[in-house]
Amino acid sequence: MNKELLSVAKGNKPADLVVNNGKIVNVYSGEIYEGGVAVCGDTIAAVGDVSYCIGENTKIIDAQGNFITPGFLDGHIHPESSSMAVRNFAEAVLSHGTTGIMTDFHEIGVVSGLDGIKAVLKEAEATDLKIFFIVPSHVPFAPNLETSGGHFNPEIIREALKLPNAVGLSECVGPYILEEHEELLESFDDTLSMGGKTLQGHLPAMYGPDMNACVAAGVTTCHEAFCEQDVFERLRNGVYLQMREGSSASNMPLLLKTVMENNLDTSMISIVTDDLHTVDLYERGHLDQSLRTALSSGLDFVKAIQMVTFNCAKSFGLEREVGGLAPGRRADINITTGAEDFKVLTTIAGGRQITDNGKMLVHYEAAQHDSCLLNTTHLLNPITADSFKIHVDKDAKKAKVLCMDTLPYIPFTHRRDVELDVVDGVVQCDVEQDVLYIAQVERHGINGNVGKAFMGGFHIRGGALASSVGHDNHNIIVMGDNFEDMAVAVNRCIEIGGGQLIVKDGKVAAEVAYPICGLMSDLPLDELSEQKKVLNQVAYDMGTPIRIPFMFLGFICLACIEDYAITDKGFIDVKKHEIIDPVLELLK
Repeated sequence: MNKELLSVAKGNKPADLVVNNGKIVNVYSGEIYEGGVAVCGDTIAAVGDVSYCIGENTKIIDAQGNFITPGFLDGHIHPESSSMAVRNFAEAVLSHGTTGIMTDFHEIGVVSGLDGIKAVLKEAEATDLKIFFIVPSHVPFAPNLETSGGHFNPEIIREALKLPNAVGLSECVGPYILEEHEELLESFDDTLSMGGKTLQGHLPAMYGPDMNACVAAGVTTCHEAFCEQDVFERLRNGVYLQMREGSSASNMPLLLKTVMENNLDTSMISIVTDDLHTVDLYERGHLDQSLRTALSSGLDFVKAIQMVTFNCAKSFGLEREVGGLAPGRRADINITTGAEDFKVLTTIAGGRQITDNGKMLVHYEAAQHDSCLLNTTHLLNPITADSFKIHVDKDAKKAKVLCMDTLPYIPFTHRRDVELDVVDGVVQCDVEQDVLYIAQVERHGINGNVGKAFMGGFHIRGGALASSVGHDNHNIIVMGDNFEDMAVAVNRCIEIGGGQLIVKDGKVAAEVAYPICGLMSDLPLDELSEQKKVLNQVAYDMGTPIRIPFMFLGFICLACIEDYAITDKGFIDVKKHEIIDPVLELLK
């Protein structure tokens, strides 16, 4: 029992900090009323009329009639997608009012296993961002279809679930539940047996019996809703709807429209970002930007705040700890303007003032990274231009191939059959038909695999793009219109310890290095954002219409998103969970 907290709550001892003269947004009752919040250490002691908690040494923050809300919570986010080391990431999102996140650090685990995740969690302890760890449900994400550096099995998952900040199991994939993967179901049992831990779902296109089975298995949330039917399917089955409003997928506007037009209860709905691009974080913000989008759609102010606070906490069973302004909760507090011109003015995290009218008051020094997070790019075999050639019968003149096209607004791939020239037994790409070479090179030093296929939708000409960020195996994904530039790009990516870059005419035209697991940089947000804008501009100049081409490229190797993918093991038919030949027929 925290007797000091009790003393402050009773008025026997003054608070350390008081926020007063504001309008409290009460996410429990749905009210807005005048008052303040008193804080003892890192915990809220009183809410409402807190004048009795003020003493001679109490720090007072005047809300000046603005709104006092709980700190924001993102219930599904992969910090690694921001390309920032965790301390810089924490600093960036705290500046936008986000005081807590739920994350699996799955991308770290893919490269460096549980040791890597533990190292990053240790680094994060130096920040004021509250991190709730959701244990990855399986690594590699697509068993038998990709190679990863790290590996998770039930034994490792049991160890991870015992970490003090572990709150559940992440990304429980619907098709794998339906197939009753033995190890996955074993981890379900382990998670649920520990009490208070949840199963977080990844349930795209799950309806009827399929959804029933996933919910019966114990899954309670899903961030993969895309359409009106998905909204009803989740809410009617008691599954928390996590509306995604991120960089690679912006599903919230349509989902929210469905909710509002049908007057659906919002208590089981939250807003998440999933993947957040560096430039978007720098120029637009985090959940504060999502709230601006929701409020501009006409969503009630209190309901909007609930979607990034209490509703999120409740979906993890954490509502007694975070997500609201009430005695005993972590002192995560924002002062904000109203719905018409919403912005976060001041943020307090764990009782510590982080910002003051938009000015950042804290800074976290870069960590001395554990060795397991560094030097993670290793080729087993040399990569040359020949590594990417798809060989066929030398007598063939043309080849009918399956080209996967990405949509321009979300990295989902679809089939397009095209005819390509064959020269000396090698199938040629065709930029006039928007057909490029694409490959993934195993970079964990395990087997030297190179998977090869054909790509459409990017429309680039005159070079190659390469990235060591390739979900969910983080091998090197490379795409281009000639083999020579592709080889230079991959080798340069290895040389700099991972990153994203563009090669034109054999020379590097732009690059960003990610020395931490080949995924992240220690650069501060503004500097990293500027480098990535340059990288994107070069890609735009090469013809791509895609706003964030490298983030899209990194999802083309995700073997659980339909319809096709490329991994180090080959060209993947996602629906069939099979490696297939991109060459359909030879024409002589």
